Order: sequence, then structure tokens, then C-alpha cells
Amino acid sequence: MMTRRVYRSIRLGLKTLTLHKLRSFLTMLGVVFGVASVVAMLAVGEGASREALDQIRKLGSTNIMLTSVKPVETEARTVSPWSMSMYGLLYEDQRRAQEAFATIRRTVPVKIIRKEGRLGARKLDLRIVGTTPDWFDLVRRDVIAGRALTARDAERRASLVVLTEFGARRLLATEQTIGHTLRIGGEYYEVIGIVQSEAGQGGAMQTPDQQIDAYIPIEVARERYGDISQIVTSGSILRESVELHQLIVEVDQVEHVEATAAGLESMLRRFHPRMDYRISVPLGLLREAEATKRRFNIVLGSIAGISLLVGGIGIMNIMLASVTERTREIGIRRAVGAKRSQIITQFLIETTVLSTTGGAVGLALGLTIPWIIELAADMPTVVTGYSLVLAVGISLSVGLVFGIYPARHAANLDPIEALRHE
Repeated sequence: MMTRRVYRSIRLGLKTLTLHKLRSFLTMLGVVFGVASVVAMLAVGEGASREALDQIRKLGSTNIMLTSVKPVETEARTVSPWSMSMYGLLYEDQRRAQEAFATIRRTVPVKIIRKEGRLGARKLDLRIVGTTPDWFDLVRRDVIAGRALTARDAERRASLVVLTEFGARRLLATEQTIGHTLRIGGEYYEVIGIVQSEAGQGGAMQTPDQQIDAYIPIEVARERYGDISQIVTSGSILRESVELHQLIVEVDQVEHVEATAAGLESMLRRFHPRMDYRISVPLGLLREAEATKRRFNIVLGSIAGISLLVGGIGIMNIMLASVTERTREIGIRRAVGAKRSQIITQFLIETTVLSTTGGAVGLALGLTIPWIIELAADMPTVVTGYSLVLAVGISLSVGLVFGIYPARHAANLDPIEALRHE
């Protein structure tokens, strides 16, 4: 009996709405655009946040990044054309860190030199990265061809180089990649492997690799290029002495990362009074980025929710007008025995039909907008189940919440006064 009554009320509600098709359609538009904006805005925010979080995660949640930084006073000071600045991390810093902290599993030193790479007629400015084989464990990048550096290569001080895919494509073009002899500066190296590199920002931290990297054993980099680099500018030669440009520290457990980072900073402060280093903790950045992502989604959701609020007010306005138009109908129904609860149910069904239909159309539009954004702007977007459930839930709530007042207003009409209404 109850099922039949509900079914009859739904049919009556649909019939009433179809009598005023244009008005019903325009009323639904507020909900349509509200739901679409919720889904689309959260998809854009989720895509941007997830891209930043992925970059940070690739740096390793148990890693600590130490980077040499030229002190501000050194940059500002007027120097002679042949002066030399000495700053940055030292080989001794690596030894101290490894010996002083039981929580440190291993350290990876990084020495960076800028040189031109030549292969036949092709040339490319390369960033030579002198490091250990552990680099490829801590900075995880797929090996596309050949192999990475090994401990045996480091022991032999072999003249071997691993290129990024970007560098390989420009230097080797369509030729056989592995086995070529590449000239870097005045030295020759055999290409033994190619890795994929993902240059870019990882939140507030620069990823340690770039597209123009060429990896060689750090022992070879020290022997052939030393610690002093020269930068030729107009009228002067700037000389810099930097032993290590980066030091990647791997901690044994995630729980020890922040305490180890604080200990490293305290140790470096003792031996580097000029603050010629920077410490970055991917784990801390990851937590900050996740908190920012939550706040960002709340803001975007709130902005989009305003559209649904406007749509809900539109539904309430139209339903109040409908109550006024159907006052005599309500009076007749009450006179023949209809209860107030039945009148309320009838109007709530109509508002729910409006909001759910608008919500369904809005979901379809909301799923289409992120796809268009990806094609047109090349921006990553991610539609989550959470955003879909949220949008549908809000649209249903809008129908119920903004339909209650018109429904109660209709149910509370005096039957006699309603029958007199013209």
C-alpha cells in the first residue's frame, strides 16, 4: 500500500513538472552548474595537488637533501676578476654525517660540472653528475636501455657515462645508443645506459636530476675536473671552489627522518658559520603539501557549493510560486481527506526530482569539463569518487532542504481559505 502511494506521488510530481517544462528546466540549471562546478573544480585541484605530491614522493620519504648554496654576502661582495669563492658542502661533511648518526643508512655525494658533450657533429651542454651507484637507488628513475653505474665501475674509475633519455635523443638521434664514445669537454666516455629523467619542481624543492644530466663515477669527476670551476663572463673570470654540490642522506626509518635532519643541521651549523647549505626534507614537504591540498579542496568545494546554494534558492522560489498557483488544488485535496504529510511528501518529491535530475546532468557535465581542460590546457585532472559522492549528496540535500519550507507552507494552508482562492 505504501509503495503504491509513493509511486502515485512520484507520477503526479513528474506530471506536474512536465506541465511547465521550461520553468522546470531553468530551475534545474542552478543545480546542474553547481554540481558540474563541484566535480570540475575538485578534479582540477586534485590533479594539481597529486602531481606535486608525486614529485615529492619520488624524492623518497626517508631521504634528506643537503644542497650547497652560495652565501648572500659572497654574491653581493665586489670581487676582483681573478678572485675565487669557496663555499658549500665538504667531503668531510659526508664522513661526519655517516659516523655521527646511527640512524643514517647511507649517504650519496653529488658533484656537478657543466661541460659540452659532443658526438660527431652533434653537441649539447650537459650537466655532469659525479656520484655513486647508490644514486640510482635513492633517486629512482627507470633504466630505458643498458644499465646504471655499479660499484665495480667506481672501483675501476672507469670512463663510463649514463645519459638521460633527453640527452640521448639529441646526441645519439636514431643511432645505436649503447656503446658509443661520447666526448665531454676534453675527455671520452663510453655510453653504458640511458635513464628516464623527470625534471621539475617537487613542491618547494627542486628535484635532484635534470633532463641534461650525464652520470659518471664521482671518483672520475674528482680526478678529471677537480673542485674548482670557472665561469667566464664579460671582462672577468669567476672561479668557485665547491667540493660537493649535493649530499643525499637516507635514513633507516621514517620516524627518524625529522630528528636526523635537525641533528644534521646542528652539526653543519658548527662547521659552516656562513650558512652555505640548505637542508630539505621531502617528508616534511609531503606533509605540508597534503595539508595544503586539503585546504585547497575545501576552498574549491566551498566556492562551488555557493553555486548549489543559489540553485537551491531558485528551487525554493519556484516551489513557493507553485504553491501559490496550486492553492485551490491543495484545498480540494485537503477537503477530500488528504493529510498534511501527504501534501508535504508531494512537494518534497517534486523538489527532489528537480534536484536529482539536475544532479545527474551536472555529473555528466562535470566529468566532461576536466577532459576538455586536459586536452586544451594540458593540465592533469583527477576525478575522484569522493567528489562524485559529494556532488550527488549535496544535490539531494539541496532538494530536501530547500523543498521543506514550500512543502510545509503548502501543508499548513487552511482548506477553506484555499478553496476560496481564485
